Amino acid sequence: MSVAPKHDVYQAIADSSRREMLMLLAKNDASIKEISEHFSISRTAIVKHLNVLSDANLVSDRKSGRKKIYSLQPEQLSEVKEWVSYFEQFWDNKISMLRHLVESNSEE
Repeated sequence: MSVAPKHDVYQAIADSSRREMLMLLAKNDASIKEISEHFSISRTAIVKHLNVLSDANLVSDRKSGRKKIYSLQPEQLSEVKEWVSYFEQFWDNKISMLRHLVESNSEE
């Protein structure tokens, strides 16, 4: 039986700093020190953000000597992708309507 996350994915990605951390970790695994070099907030705040991401199962950590290395766990983002993809039908419809409007105006 899997344990439900303390924070859901939507809560975790609601914060712009956490989204930026996910973008960093998408490129490379990183330590708290390496992550904190990209932000003007305290290391304590960085750790709190990483804990929220970890609680939502968006990142995992492992020990490497005295460092804790964080890795992106992108599988959880599939929930967000599925939710957003539902609304693509509306965007496609609006784009089609705009294309039709532009084409009909250009023929006049």
